[in-house]
Amino acid sequence: MSTQLIVALDVETAAEGLALVDRIGDACQWYKVGKQLFTRFGPEIVRELKSRGKKVFLDLKFHDIPNTVREAVRSAAAIGADMTNVHASGGAAMLAAAAEGARESDVLLIAVTVLTSMDENELAGIGIAATPRDQVVRLARLTQASGVPGVVCSALEIEPLRATCGPDFVLVVPGIRPAGASTDDQKRIMTPAQAAQLGANYIVVGRPILRAADPAAAARAVVAELA
Repeated sequence: MSTQLIVALDVETAAEGLALVDRIGDACQWYKVGKQLFTRFGPEIVRELKSRGKKVFLDLKFHDIPNTVREAVRSAAAIGADMTNVHASGGAAMLAAAAEGARESDVLLIAVTVLTSMDENELAGIGIAATPRDQVVRLARLTQASGVPGVVCSALEIEPLRATCGPDFVLVVPGIRPAGASTDDQKRIMTPAQAAQLGANYIVVGRPILRAADPAAAARAVVAELA
């Protein structure tokens, strides 16, 4: 199984994001569009990326009543998203509705377990006594049982999730930092090579590539590390 790189376009403007995509060129196929870009520029940013032959992970983390989330997933597919996500903590009925919405298209649906910015203290603050690892595994089991084919998790949970959910469950891993890069606000992190070795299907890298003097070279270095 090869691990694919997703570059997170966490930038201020569509023009800045598309300029970065053009600079990176064929060094990366996948891009993540999150709340920052999508809230300001909407579906057009997805269409621009698709017109460049790129694949889009629309990272909006839907979390609402089941019918609303089903329709949101359908809408994500309709504008061209290749991957989109929901919050696993929305529960079994919401996850099943999201899976139903995804089945009508080729969009890959995944569920967010525990944000990579959260540690045990953060979880305790919202009334969850479990460790991040235990909570991720619990939510991944719920996700899989609800018909959703994968999750977002930190690299530290890849191993227990492979043991729990099997080799075909899709794992998308943010919080990846190449050796020597700043950890920023991520608390549960790992290098690309470590994540690939453990069995990540996709890794998400943002600032270490976006802020590099040569983003294409930085992306190629990550891809080389994955290989």
